[in-house]
Amino acid sequence: MTVPISHEENFKLLSGTANVALSKAIADHLGMALCKAEMRRFSDGEIFVEIQESVRGADTFIIQSTCHPVNDSLMELLIMTDALRRSSAASITAVIPYYGYARQDRKVQPRVPITAKLVADLLVASGVTRVISMDLHASQIQGFFNIPFDHLFAKPVLLNYVRQHYDLNKLIVVSPDAGGVERARAYAKRLDVPLAIIDKRRLKANEVGGMSLIGDVRGRHALIVDDMIDTAGTLVQATQVLLDSGAEQVSAACSHGVFSGTAYERIRDSQLKEVICTDTIPLSPALATVAKIKCLSVVPILAEAMRRVQTRQSVSSLFD
Repeated sequence: MTVPISHEENFKLLSGTANVALSKAIADHLGMALCKAEMRRFSDGEIFVEIQESVRGADTFIIQSTCHPVNDSLMELLIMTDALRRSSAASITAVIPYYGYARQDRKVQPRVPITAKLVADLLVASGVTRVISMDLHASQIQGFFNIPFDHLFAKPVLLNYVRQHYDLNKLIVVSPDAGGVERARAYAKRLDVPLAIIDKRRLKANEVGGMSLIGDVRGRHALIVDDMIDTAGTLVQATQVLLDSGAEQVSAACSHGVFSGTAYERIRDSQLKEVICTDTIPLSPALATVAKIKCLSVVPILAEAMRRVQTRQSVSSLFD
């Protein structure tokens, strides 16, 4: 259990509007209260932020996932950072449980942006002095920053749940594409179960052309592991491929439940047994009613990482 931080320490927590419940839970876990701040909009939609208590000389932490509405969440984070910088905060750590715009992390065709780098530049330019994030779409995004970056993992939470609720003798971990093999292999190794891979041919963003399976899933419970589930189109197609290949049942686990577009209907009506996600992104009221979606909390990991950053202790040892 996280040891509460002494209130005598110069440590301030702030929350954006994207993760209010998560922010309050982290503050409770640390035995603290969120810093008083007001956020409102002008009539044309511009965001205004006012920090309502002194942060001079304080180590400040802003908790904000850049999730839906992505652009508003990102602008909130940047504007809050600017307000803290102009209020003489000693340090500003952006705690971004879900790092938006991360899927565009390299040029895969001519004349396209690298938005993961653009967001990194915006954060640093606004005054962020450190970043804490969880399960990046690609680990090399850390290299886009010239400031300290702590990369956390939801793996301990997800693995603990799988060990408690799944028959490991029948389980097989499945990577939904070639890019996720390293992640899936790490889960398979920790669970000591076999690994399978789905070869996915993507036509364009959120549209898959075809799939084929590498590995034997006959008679097994297939667990598809990914960093995020967005529209769930790929997930539902992969589920059908696995069932057609002899899998007895199929579940999925991800760190970030983006669940955009028709994801709600697709998951609700699919043959998936269960979809496990974490609270890095809040579930919509509709998704919260879907019985097959299980949302796990990563509050203890985020809170402990923040405590260790503040008290100058190792963060990486959390995952040894």
